[in-house]
Amino acid sequence: MTVKLMQGNEAVVDAAIKAGLNFFAGYPITPSTEIAELCSEKLPLIGGKFVQMEDELSSMAAVIGASLAGAKAMTATSGPGFSLKQENIGFASIAEIPCVIVDVQRCGPSTGMPTMPSQGDVMQSRWGTHGDHPIIVMSPSSVKEAYEITIKAFNFAYKYRTPVILLLDEVIGHVRERIEIEDDLNITNDRFDFPDKDEYMPYKNVLDGATQFIPFGLGYKYHVTGLAHDEKGYPTNSTDVNEKLMRRLLGKIENNRDDICVYDEEIRKDSDVLIVSYGSSARACKESIKMLGEAGINASFFKPITIWPFPEAHFKEISKKFKYIFVVEMNNGQLYLEIDRLVKGFGKVIKINKFNGEYLTPQYIFENVKKVL
Repeated sequence: MTVKLMQGNEAVVDAAIKAGLNFFAGYPITPSTEIAELCSEKLPLIGGKFVQMEDELSSMAAVIGASLAGAKAMTATSGPGFSLKQENIGFASIAEIPCVIVDVQRCGPSTGMPTMPSQGDVMQSRWGTHGDHPIIVMSPSSVKEAYEITIKAFNFAYKYRTPVILLLDEVIGHVRERIEIEDDLNITNDRFDFPDKDEYMPYKNVLDGATQFIPFGLGYKYHVTGLAHDEKGYPTNSTDVNEKLMRRLLGKIENNRDDICVYDEEIRKDSDVLIVSYGSSARACKESIKMLGEAGINASFFKPITIWPFPEAHFKEISKKFKYIFVVEMNNGQLYLEIDRLVKGFGKVIKINKFNGEYLTPQYIFENVKKVL
């Protein structure tokens, strides 16, 4: 076990390198800039590559190209830059190119307040690119979690051949904490089984939905495109072929929710109040639950670490016992929309929000819960 004092952004870089990161392309943007800076320092020392691109669009394109060539690739950005990456995230989704995108959220919309915290990209992370597409989105609430979830992000990217988004916020990106790092964290090997070169189908309609990924340059011939394509990668206008492709793309995430969905919970007996939160807001909720307990209110807690896909079945089951469900987030109620959709008829869903650049304090959460009860 290793003990370190680390910033959240620093933890992401160290964990990414631990997971095999050897290529980073990005463009500096507050509050994610430390990730690019640290990659520029650390990657050359291990034979990796760092490229500062001219903008966010080209950064995402470079990550896609590097991944296709066999690199483990990552980029990092914030609000406006994340928006600019969306078209190429869609390309990576349909072409099934594994990569990790870090979004350290800040107050928006547009340029907004670059140094102020927010959780305003929850819906953009799921639906920012056009069309139905597979995506995995994870949100840590501590520096230690940022380290561990970054490794999971790379594992999932290669296991399911998909972009994975790490949704930090400014608070988690910049807070420094003493963390204990396990030496034996599980790191998934790349899926290089090296089948017969004439038989390799990069987009084969397999049962688990995740086809094996063989990088360019190893003698395997296949086509990569953002168009609808067949199992060899060649474009098609066949609606039947496209339906099979889309069902497999969506199914490889949907059918593996039990593996992908990570969450923490503290479900207490005789509790009819549930507080749901994620990222840095979850930290404040933990303290507010203590305050509520001192006031005679027994509150339970649920923290999704995997935001998308949301752990629907589990959450539906636990939500049945609660009279009130409070969703706490630094936006105008983005995850609230998902929670409200899932628990219709079970309990009353109430949102507690701030979206002006201020952090949600335990006192603010405590007072807003008390107003309702």
